[in-house]
Amino acid sequence: MERQDDFARRREHLKDLSEEELYQRFWQLTDDIMSPLVDMARKYTSPSIERSVLLRMGFDSLQAKELVKKIGDRELLGKGAGHVVLKVAQEKGITVKEAGQALIDDRYWDLVDKHWGGGK
Repeated sequence: MERQDDFARRREHLKDLSEEELYQRFWQLTDDIMSPLVDMARKYTSPSIERSVLLRMGFDSLQAKELVKKIGDRELLGKGAGHVVLKVAQEKGITVKEAGQALIDDRYWDLVDKHWGGGK
């Protein structure tokens, strides 16, 4: 079976573009493809994704599960569980692990509520 070579036909709309124009076109097409994915990543999450983030931040699975539950109860998973923990750590001047454990122990939720409002 011989492959039909249609390269010349397929590149017709690109042949007059300069190197810079081709470079710009590539990045524009890449942006067009990736924008919906980036948008979804910003808008949607799940408890399993948030647990995964916390695991990569150094928490064990039981800590991650408890943090995600507490953050989810406050309807803040959309802000990112890691982001919530990081914000507490930064405001208190402590490590991320210390901040996470404090939240598990029901401390510093006032900071979370102050930053994102409300709370339950």
